[in-house]
Amino acid sequence: MAETTRTRVAIIFGGVSSEHDVSCLTAGGVTRAIDTERFEVIGVGITPSGRWVQVPVEEMAAMQVVEGTLPRLTEDRPEALLMRRDGGGRIATIDGDTLVDQRDFDVAFALLHGPFGEDGTIQGLFEMMGIRYVGSGVAASANGMDKDLMKTALAGAGLPVAPWVTIHRRQWGAEQRHFLQKIEADLTFPVFVKPARGGSSLGITRAATPDDLPRCIEEAFGYDPKIIVEEGVMNAREVEVAVLDNLDGAPRVSLAGEIRMHTPDAFYDFEAKYTPGEQVSLDIPAAIDGPLLARLQRLGARTFRAMGAEGLSRVDMFVTPDEEIFVNELNTMPGFTYISMYPQLFEASGLSYADLIAELVRLALERPTGLR
Repeated sequence: MAETTRTRVAIIFGGVSSEHDVSCLTAGGVTRAIDTERFEVIGVGITPSGRWVQVPVEEMAAMQVVEGTLPRLTEDRPEALLMRRDGGGRIATIDGDTLVDQRDFDVAFALLHGPFGEDGTIQGLFEMMGIRYVGSGVAASANGMDKDLMKTALAGAGLPVAPWVTIHRRQWGAEQRHFLQKIEADLTFPVFVKPARGGSSLGITRAATPDDLPRCIEEAFGYDPKIIVEEGVMNAREVEVAVLDNLDGAPRVSLAGEIRMHTPDAFYDFEAKYTPGEQVSLDIPAAIDGPLLARLQRLGARTFRAMGAEGLSRVDMFVTPDEEIFVNELNTMPGFTYISMYPQLFEASGLSYADLIAELVRLALERPTGLR
């Protein structure tokens, strides 16, 4: 019997954003889980300085949290070059004036979190090069990364979102008083101050009173020159659903999961997500009755479609004590390690981590290149 040709998947990870380490962690999880009988993995890293490099699969598979420290790519590697070819892409290492270790691949799986990866930039590169890739396209990725644009799109589609105020650093210097007055007038405290285009809850702070705002706003500006100040949905359950695309019909939506913080007034920040210790519990599946679950799943599917998402997304929602639901955000490239909410939700819904990866690759391969 002839040997079955494996699909060649380029796992692209790292990147120049503040979520570089999280991306490395995700790449390690996917590399360990992917079915090597069906797929050949090609490791492509982007270092913190932005250099593209090839990374051995064994090294990728070893990337995990060690004594509370997340993995990170080093700069001591020869630079690589991404090229197009008919039916896919090619990565090669630069050795002086020659290209060595040339590797062809069929589909790109960009496990990049944050700006310059999850935000439509690398998706635009793939589109221009005719390379098929996992996940959402340029517009959905860009809008999903920018919390202001995302909330504007969701509100425009009639989906429930919490009130917010957007501030750009160039406006803040001259109009501080205006914005502080607007926030006090339009929003109810406490509020959350967030970098508009950040992820993994980096740079997010909680302002309990107006006096906290200047400090929180300056902290968020340390991550992004555009920020949002968002009204807190108080005493609400923080619930998430995972969404998987379906090229022939309605997207598949998982059971719901719930994030429960153990400390009053705490929130699901970076430390709680990636070095959780005893501060947070993830209930998968969540203890949610059938009618409420059905509403959450319908809202998750509506959010996915309203944003024009493709492939995969995680939809985060708040549920108030009287069961009013607000969409917090849609994440087009959610955390994807085996302990991350997205794969765990589908595992609880009957789709294993390895099969989920395979399904995402299949969706990418079946999706046409060009406008769609």
